Amino acid sequence: MTVPAHVAIIMDGNGRWARLRGKMRHSGHQAGEQNTRRIVEACVDRGVSMLTLFAFSSENWKRPTTEVSKLMDLFVDSLGRQVQDLHENGIRLSFIGDRTRFSAKLQQAMADAEGLTASNTRMHVNIAVSYGGRWELVEAARRVARAVRDEGLDPDTIDESALAEGLCLTQGAPEPDLFIRTGGERRLSNFLLWHLAYTELYFTDTLWPDFNAEELDIAFAWFGDRDRRFGGVKDA
Repeated sequence: MTVPAHVAIIMDGNGRWARLRGKMRHSGHQAGEQNTRRIVEACVDRGVSMLTLFAFSSENWKRPTTEVSKLMDLFVDSLGRQVQDLHENGIRLSFIGDRTRFSAKLQQAMADAEGLTASNTRMHVNIAVSYGGRWELVEAARRVARAVRDEGLDPDTIDESALAEGLCLTQGAPEPDLFIRTGGERRLSNFLLWHLAYTELYFTDTLWPDFNAEELDIAFAWFGDRDRRFGGVKDA
């Protein structure tokens, strides 16, 4: 089985999973959080080097206040329970997105988790929270504009690498090889718009809490059958 080095996942379907079982949406988010840990373990076991998970988008702030509040509580609780275990298993944890919208307590918890796990090398997990692909590109453009204004950067020298330096995943991170979206939707939903240019896109109807290691292997097998040319052609 061909194992992608970098896997990016939109973990979709928690609310529908709960509704199908006659439960509140929050119970679906709890089930999804528990499954996230299982998929992290499965990726480690299979030799994935980087995993990027879309946990909370910049658009998710538009959800009902009670749901957002419960999601934040779940996030804080999950960090408190999981970080030490991730650290002991050699997993590095990073967060990408607009942290300024979170409470000071949550911002500190994220910084502490990053500091504790910074030197781990077994696998790198990026959690996208309050993140949007367009927001990321705007932030990168602002950095370049400030360099033109304050540092004398010649606009004619600006290329892809200059813009990419300001992106969340640029610092030594490989672009995702495989994108997975659970829950049946067939769209990117403003996730890693720059980074997914040549990523293989895999969609499944399975809801996130039900997406298990066997489903992951099916996605990896599908990835292994892909003919990746990155815009070129293979020799005859």
